[in-house]
Amino acid sequence: MGRILRTALRRSLNQVRHVTPVRPGAATGLVAVVYADVEADFGMLAPPVALHSPAPVALAASWALLRETLVASGRAPRAVKEAVAASVSRSNTCPYCVTVHSATLEGLTTTTFEDVEAWADRSSPVRPFPVEQLPELLGVAVAFHYLNRVVNVFLGDSPLPANAPAPARRFLGRFMGAGARGDRPPGTSLRLLPAGPPPADLAWSSGHPVLGDALARVAAAFETGGSRALAAPVRDLVLDELAAWDGTPPGLSRAWVTDAVADLPAEHHPAATLALLVALASYQVDDDVVAAVGGDDARLVELVSWSAFAAARRMAGLLHRATEV
Repeated sequence: MGRILRTALRRSLNQVRHVTPVRPGAATGLVAVVYADVEADFGMLAPPVALHSPAPVALAASWALLRETLVASGRAPRAVKEAVAASVSRSNTCPYCVTVHSATLEGLTTTTFEDVEAWADRSSPVRPFPVEQLPELLGVAVAFHYLNRVVNVFLGDSPLPANAPAPARRFLGRFMGAGARGDRPPGTSLRLLPAGPPPADLAWSSGHPVLGDALARVAAAFETGGSRALAAPVRDLVLDELAAWDGTPPGLSRAWVTDAVADLPAEHHPAATLALLVALASYQVDDDVVAAVGGDDARLVELVSWSAFAAARRMAGLLHRATEV
């Protein structure tokens, strides 16, 4: 069953929407290096990472973000990190990530972490773990506020095929749990990206020996891609909306985004609409919104990545400020 699951998960690259990911056999350069690292450390070529491959730097940034927060060994146990990942994913209505990380947690332990999950979804300000674990768990929150948004745009609701047998979820947990065990030294992904200036809003990570450096590199990479994919007035609008946002989902109506983009020149409306939806309500993104943007796959990946990471930074800041330390 493990081999079947690995094959099924790898084939789920066929489920990627809107862009065409680089196939493993065709990967070269930075894409090939990242793919090899993902396979080695994660046990499989995870589609939420591989879908970034039309934009190689965004691919490297997405992997560095996931690896140095969730995968790398550190002060917080992997099971606690998986509880944060699953909780954040539920709060963002990302069923794909909920399935993967709930199953991984079940494959690692029978312990439940309701208090950690309540902290991660901001329903409780109480910090139910040692303070030295806070940067790593905030890092996991950043990673999954980012990945949930990207997955909601580019992937479906489940990593398993629609015709998967009933026991598949149980075996998924065993497979993912087995892959999550063992030590993985932090910092190996840093070589993939140049150093970047430490962002002020991520200062909570600065005392960690690797995490602060990793997040600075990731932030610089996404910022560079965003500046290619989105005009400055659009980026400014998204940042202004995020600065005023308390993290509450805006609901099912999209009237708010129509109002928000109204003062921009008409040629910016499609990209601004997609960027705002990715940031504040990724579950509202549909085929028409993506198609209206146009452009090549690399631009679309960079647009979504920049918007998702901007929102992830905001959400981690809200969580940090709400935490009782």
